[in-house]
Amino acid sequence: MSEEQRLSPVFWIVWLAVVALMIAAWWTVFTKAGKPGWAAIVPIYNIIVLLQIAGKPVWWILLCLIPLVNIVVLIIVYVAFARNFGKGVGFALGLVFLGIVFFPILAWGDARYQPQTEAPS
Repeated sequence: MSEEQRLSPVFWIVWLAVVALMIAAWWTVFTKAGKPGWAAIVPIYNIIVLLQIAGKPVWWILLCLIPLVNIVVLIIVYVAFARNFGKGVGFALGLVFLGIVFFPILAWGDARYQPQTEAPS
């Protein structure tokens, strides 16, 4: 087997470090929001908790299963998620496109969870 056909152990070490960083960041963010940290490592349930933190209805999990719609829903959820931590739309776009940088900032920065109440219409 040639070198091009197998992945280097360095790749796997870096990949595992990134995964560990993201799990720790999500765990901390969930804890900051008053949710169980372990929810960060449970598939599907972590999206439900993310929706709860963002203040969106849990049934939106169904929208996350529809291709292309899930991208729009994710952006909307991340904007609400960022606002509940006192951040703006720019930070939400950072969560979408550079989550590996912005989730740790949210987790270990000075952001506090302050759920926004929607104004009555």
